[in-house]
Amino acid sequence: MPRVDYFRDPSAPPANSVVPSVTAVVRDQESRILLIHKTDNDLWALPGGGHDIGERIADTVVREVQEETGIGVQVEAVTGLYTDPGHVMAYDDGEVRQQFSICFRARPISGELRTSSESKEVRWVLPTDLADLDIHPSMRLRIEHALDESRTAPYIG
Repeated sequence: MPRVDYFRDPSAPPANSVVPSVTAVVRDQESRILLIHKTDNDLWALPGGGHDIGERIADTVVREVQEETGIGVQVEAVTGLYTDPGHVMAYDDGEVRQQFSICFRARPISGELRTSSESKEVRWVLPTDLADLDIHPSMRLRIEHALDESRTAPYIG
């Protein structure tokens, strides 16, 4: 479903829904980060998606990463909670969703990279190469927080 992201944009439509979702900062043994090139907004992003009824939140992380990338993961920690009311996503069906995302750190345990209907490209990226990719500011913030080794608690905002 195509969407338009509004990030701190005064012309954004008002939100009419909130859906809990997850993202995952998955790092391999070479410290590369797992990223997807999304089909809905043509941006690079962390794998993730909506939480389903009946799931534990860590199971949502495992399911979404597997579905979007082909990689099985083990969840290690929460790195941040992102609920900025100034970040909404407008979908073509009229839904305007306020961001509500929990970001986790995870490590790969199985699988091979593959794309899905939500990802037209999947790759491991060195942190030094992130500046070369078109990544939404809210996603860059999640990555920055997850990579900050000086943080002793998750970001809440």
